[in-house]
Amino acid sequence: MSSSIRNSVIAGFLSLLFVADPSKIRPQVTPQQQPKPWLIRAVIAVTTPNEFKLWGAREHLPETLDVPGVPLPVHTNAEHTVLGMISGDTLINASASMMAIGLDPHFDLTHAYIIINGIAGVDPEDASIGSAAWANFVVGDVMSEIDIREAPTDWPYGLFPAGSARPNSTIVRPGFNTFALNPKLVAWAFEQTRSLKLPDDSATEAFRAAYTGHPNAQRPPFVLLGDDFASDHYWYGTNLTSFANDFVKLNTGGKGNFVMTEMEDSGIVNALARLDHIHRVDINRVLVLRTASNYSMQAPGTTAIDSFTSPYPGGAKLAYESAWLCGSTVLHAILSHWDRAFEGNPTLDAQITSAQQNRMLDEDKRLTHVLRETLQSPTWRSFKQALRHRSIGWWTLWVLGCIAAVSVWFLFKRRPSAASRSSSESEKALLAPGNHH
Repeated sequence: MSSSIRNSVIAGFLSLLFVADPSKIRPQVTPQQQPKPWLIRAVIAVTTPNEFKLWGAREHLPETLDVPGVPLPVHTNAEHTVLGMISGDTLINASASMMAIGLDPHFDLTHAYIIINGIAGVDPEDASIGSAAWANFVVGDVMSEIDIREAPTDWPYGLFPAGSARPNSTIVRPGFNTFALNPKLVAWAFEQTRSLKLPDDSATEAFRAAYTGHPNAQRPPFVLLGDDFASDHYWYGTNLTSFANDFVKLNTGGKGNFVMTEMEDSGIVNALARLDHIHRVDINRVLVLRTASNYSMQAPGTTAIDSFTSPYPGGAKLAYESAWLCGSTVLHAILSHWDRAFEGNPTLDAQITSAQQNRMLDEDKRLTHVLRETLQSPTWRSFKQALRHRSIGWWTLWVLGCIAAVSVWFLFKRRPSAASRSSSESEKALLAPGNHH
């Protein structure tokens, strides 16, 4: 073998050794090496940057993260437990953004409460500008349409459910475009916010006075339960408001009442329902809160087009403030009672108020918090180290065990007595004069 061939063979062999050297091979990322996802406790989902301004400024969400498939950065707090997302408006944008958030490996949303939040048009029969409604049902506008000028003369409008042949047909496809939210969670959220004083101003007060014959439209802003109709059509007027009422009632089996109209929520909730199916979110932890920036129809004595093209004094500003006030009240209640009432229990009793949860937390501290603090103390760590090295006598161990047993017995003995006192106080309050309904 010539020297040139020999040198080539040696060089090739050495190069193979170098390539095969484990220290030179780039390590493959295994699932164990992936960073742990953030354990998210709450998601604030709004549709436009204007709707997010108050949330970002007041809820301390300074960090941003680009998420593939979401048009704008996602915001988070320093603890990475709360997300604020801007989905983009219209059904297609909002649903795609929520699906992207739900599938992103950065986030564990399996225990997250999702508050869908934004401004909307309101039926003046139910509420006024600035009012806030928690929805039990979200209905999408999957329907057929004939121009009313070509429809039979007895039709109230040219819109009707997909699969039927006329308005208000009883032919409906259940679940096709209707989503029922967790009624106990919705009732609980309403209880937390129903007494809030929502912002108002003199210009809006004067504007709503024109809605004679609609007493709820003339009221100062308030919190109510009211259902949600989503459509990519920005519709307006008396006839279409009548259609929205009929359509929501029809699709909910008579249980729903149309209050708010918007352009995103059925898409968002549909994405969440699919994410729930693959165990990425819990659909029982979803809330929809809409606040009124305008009415869905004209005031008596005016035309639909004149009303549609006229500005609403202060409407959006009041709606942004009401959205943050109501939404943040519920957010703070969830976060401040997370370990005791919210982490593992999405099905809440509407009678559990924040004050009662605080009392439960105070009682719980007698055992859980004391034991947790004990197990994290330097004394306990020293004790475990002594056991590991067998540097503690059996007699000492027996004495310490007796002390621990007596302590636990004492804590358990006090816990029922406190609960009994709480129950007794509640019964006295219910039996007191003036508390019967």
